[in-house]
Amino acid sequence: MKKTKYDSYLSGKLVKGCRLCVEGRKMVLFVTGLCSRGCDFCPLSKLRKNIDSTYANERPVKSLKELFKEIEVSGANGCSITGGDPLLKLKKTVILGKALKKKFGKKFHIHIYLSTKLVNYKNLKKLSSFIDEARFHPDFEKPAMEEIEKIKLAGKFWDKKNIGIEIPCFPDKIDKIYRFILKAKEHFSFLNLNELEAGEITGHEMAKKYRLNKDGYTVRKSINAGIKLIKKLEKRKIKLNINLCTAKLKIWHQYGCRLKNYKAFNFSKKTKDGTLLYFSTAGANEKFLGKKDFFYDKNKNQLIINPKIISRLKDKIEIYKTEEYPTYDREEVLKEKI
Repeated sequence: MKKTKYDSYLSGKLVKGCRLCVEGRKMVLFVTGLCSRGCDFCPLSKLRKNIDSTYANERPVKSLKELFKEIEVSGANGCSITGGDPLLKLKKTVILGKALKKKFGKKFHIHIYLSTKLVNYKNLKKLSSFIDEARFHPDFEKPAMEEIEKIKLAGKFWDKKNIGIEIPCFPDKIDKIYRFILKAKEHFSFLNLNELEAGEITGHEMAKKYRLNKDGYTVRKSINAGIKLIKKLEKRKIKLNINLCTAKLKIWHQYGCRLKNYKAFNFSKKTKDGTLLYFSTAGANEKFLGKKDFFYDKNKNQLIINPKIISRLKDKIEIYKTEEYPTYDREEVLKEKI
């Protein structure tokens, strides 16, 4: 086991879906907030949990055009399909997944997260035409062999190297997880362990069960529990590719790299952190609308100004300097009048 430059802990190799993810090259396709299970550690926010809406990263998706647009502006080479439970909206999942493969080609890598509750032969067969990696979330409240039989079905459609299990690092369930892995290891090749987090909705209940770190959302000793599990599996010489994904990886590497991969729009500049910096007018000033040194930003109804002419204009019109995230919601970090 080694600590990676992405702040994760790795035993074996990082599988393709994870490699693209840490490089910020995976778009997150959130199919639906509806779910077939009611996990008490669910990380979904109030805006998404139990709501049947679809998002490509932060972009609401109601058409293939909107889905493709997010791929193009974010510079993604693949996507992860998640929810909620994508199997609850299987028809939509299949339509979107197949459309992505058709539009961006076979090399566009797609992995999916699956709750085992709705997994069956028929559903997996439909997914197999466009999914490259299948990642299962076992339910540890059910008999192990019942869950393993669901995972075993994946072997009929994918090579073992493309089948994995994804599990939060519960500090109080590591031994149970270890025993499950020993029973199921013949049916998958990689194990993703996630640092346990307290979600926006479930945070209060999680705080009753576990002590939280000073950041207020990660569970204390979760990473230590994951490291302990990896060491136990290594000691038994279990041949799995194991990655312990920390919250720090998700925020500073996965999300941070994704920001840097977004395209800048006319007359904007990318910062080293991946945010966009630009100068604009207050509103769509008709005097300059359509002129070559001005770009009309219809989303915010303003004109983005060529920075080369700012010095000539700043005493004549109201100009603002803005720094914002390049994502669809364009959250502003800074906006000031110059």
